[in-house]
Amino acid sequence: MTAPDLPELEAVERIIELGAGWLESRVASEVSLAGGKTYPVYVITMGNPSPDVPAVGYFGGVHGLERIGAEVVIAYLHNLVMRLQWDSTLHRQLDTVRLVFMPIVNPGGMALGTRANPNGIDLMRNAPVDALEPVPFLVGGQRISAGLPWYRGTQGRAMEIENQAVCDVVAKELLTRNFSLSVDCHSGFGVKDRVWFPYAHKRAPIAHLAEMQALKNIFVQSNSHHRYVIEPQSLQYLAHGDLWDHLYLQACAQSQRIFLPLTLEMGSWLWVKKNPRQLFSRHGMFNPLIEHRQQRVLRQHQLLLDFLSRAACGHQLWLPMSETRAQQHAQALQDWY
Repeated sequence: MTAPDLPELEAVERIIELGAGWLESRVASEVSLAGGKTYPVYVITMGNPSPDVPAVGYFGGVHGLERIGAEVVIAYLHNLVMRLQWDSTLHRQLDTVRLVFMPIVNPGGMALGTRANPNGIDLMRNAPVDALEPVPFLVGGQRISAGLPWYRGTQGRAMEIENQAVCDVVAKELLTRNFSLSVDCHSGFGVKDRVWFPYAHKRAPIAHLAEMQALKNIFVQSNSHHRYVIEPQSLQYLAHGDLWDHLYLQACAQSQRIFLPLTLEMGSWLWVKKNPRQLFSRHGMFNPLIEHRQQRVLRQHQLLLDFLSRAACGHQLWLPMSETRAQQHAQALQDWY
């Protein structure tokens, strides 16, 4: 069986051509399938490369079945490249921020139509972080078999090359700065769109809980009609091997720097509820299949992705100061814990 071409990968390559002169691209790694087909994992950057400015990372396609996550990131990247042709305000904004894109982290899994990568490993259960409390059976990560979902991989082995590529990009582009954000776009959880932050491996609050509360506050104040549920992932379930827990813990080793990783979980059950026939399609359980619904999803999440770039630019205006940090922390504990 010949491995298929990926329209999402072709879209990324077209954007790279359109954005020549405004962005830089490189191949972070290459993923091969059994038949010899190879797919690149692209990293695309734009904006000010100076380590003195903040940065935002946009990630998608970590789970191959959840194509809509990659499509949301690609749509935002395309929006930026088109605006660069005429939007002088965007040019000025990019002087003060670094934007980093990995739209398709798991092209092999996407080509195969699987959640896992071609080795059968779930990239969001593959990091060397173990939950401190019991996790849901299978869903929380398992080492029983690659034939079952949510497989973590063999104990003691290095992370998969896709995860290593993400870690290298985050370490180089985000964790070297005094302030950075990231968002990893997924689908497949419930009927509401959720924005999660660490931890997934324990129920304790993160070190930067006050900063996360402040970020939530400015988003809610600026977007009063939003429909996101913003919460720590641990309110829903715990999991082994969470990649963003792993990277956040690395960031915390540099106490003077702030890294706030977010995960967008689009509520795919809502799409199934509106179109029950999608239940008979594995692809349909995680993605909107009707064109107008897909277009609506792509539009509605651009607001969040654009907000994060603006929030990074103005982080010094909203991050809690020493005199307000305790209040923000207390409010967050009341809201989430």
